[in-house]
Amino acid sequence: MKPLISLSNRIMQRYLPDPFLFVVILTLVVFGLGLIFTDSTSIQMVQFWGEGFWALLAFSMQMVLVLVTGYVLASSPIFKRFLGFLASFAKSPGSAIVIVTVVSMIASWINWGFGLVIGALFAKELAKRVKNVDYRLLIASAYSGFVVWHAGFSGSIPLSIATEGHPFQDLIGVISTGDTIFASFNLIIVAVLFVVLPITARLLMPSKDETVTVDPSIFNETAAAVETEALTPAEKMENSMALSMVIGILGVIFLGYYFVKNGFALNLDIVNFLFLFLGILFHGTPKRFLAAVQEAIKGASGIVIQFPFYAGIMGMMTASGLAVVMSEAFVSISNDVTFYFFAFISAGIVNFFVPSGGGQWAVQAPIMLDAAQSLDASVAKTAMAVAWGDAWTNLIQPFWALPALAIAGLKAKDIMGYCVFILVISGIVISLGLLFL
Repeated sequence: MKPLISLSNRIMQRYLPDPFLFVVILTLVVFGLGLIFTDSTSIQMVQFWGEGFWALLAFSMQMVLVLVTGYVLASSPIFKRFLGFLASFAKSPGSAIVIVTVVSMIASWINWGFGLVIGALFAKELAKRVKNVDYRLLIASAYSGFVVWHAGFSGSIPLSIATEGHPFQDLIGVISTGDTIFASFNLIIVAVLFVVLPITARLLMPSKDETVTVDPSIFNETAAAVETEALTPAEKMENSMALSMVIGILGVIFLGYYFVKNGFALNLDIVNFLFLFLGILFHGTPKRFLAAVQEAIKGASGIVIQFPFYAGIMGMMTASGLAVVMSEAFVSISNDVTFYFFAFISAGIVNFFVPSGGGQWAVQAPIMLDAAQSLDASVAKTAMAVAWGDAWTNLIQPFWALPALAIAGLKAKDIMGYCVFILVISGIVISLGLLFL
């Protein structure tokens, strides 16, 4: 096992390009596939790419805020103590790997944005406290929990088809989350992954001479100094706890109203809102809060630059019909036994090029739902097969890893050698669940 892990890490370190180069290469690959497998001309593919390029601007800003607000919250004294308390349960490198995997899975199942941030921040805290733990594997294990997000409370596909007026209601009606997220087959898959993934991550620990550790001192942030003499009126406001408390309490009041009205319905905006206002409260003064924001924003460059390129890829995939061609190819070789498996695999492949659950469902749903009905297959299980496929290949898709990598201060090639193994093991578990449950 260890020689294979070592080989995988060496291959990724040597051949996996920076995520920006990865998305550029992926752009060219999709451009070529569109010319080969669809009727689109080169001019049309360029048009599809350019017209889709800015389609993810709102989402890009949301992801920047996931990173910034999560970092700001975690760098507050109160939250540091909380993460430190959780980290105190890890007494060895092995237990640290297991704990960070479980915590990340729980957080991701509650909400994917929450899981992305909490997993990476908790991994950093463990790296500070546990000696001789491989930092790359810590972050990879934290990111591995993301595989369960689409089977949880924030799964965009199951939540979409459970909502009155969704785009495919005339075809399939409204399907309760009791038949998708809380269906027995889905809960069993999740439960098995909660056992298998931590064990897998623990087995991926490299040999002692290949373990990459970090100096805990690099994580020590310097608190912003508070000036006490000759403060100007503006400086007094910057160091005033009263202003932070007032605006922070307003945010908490809104959150209370939201949860009373909507229940525990988390979405990305609410998670960002929660992180932002808790960060304001926990830092105490505007000056300390803004100092944390300025530090956090340094890691957002990858998201700002790369997400438009992924939007362009999505534009080519959808407008050219390439995503439909891929989906139909898998449907054509399916039968009533293998259909869910091939729906899962096809969704995993399409996810490389359309890394958005909602966007991918809009493209694949017409083909998959029609095939499910013709094969007399469960529509609810079909939707979850696509959802699992969308989440599965995120393990080796730098698009979703960018916030976690920015928080960790690592590159994609640092963790992907481990993520490949986690991808294979989780893929086997999910496939068996979809085939036999």
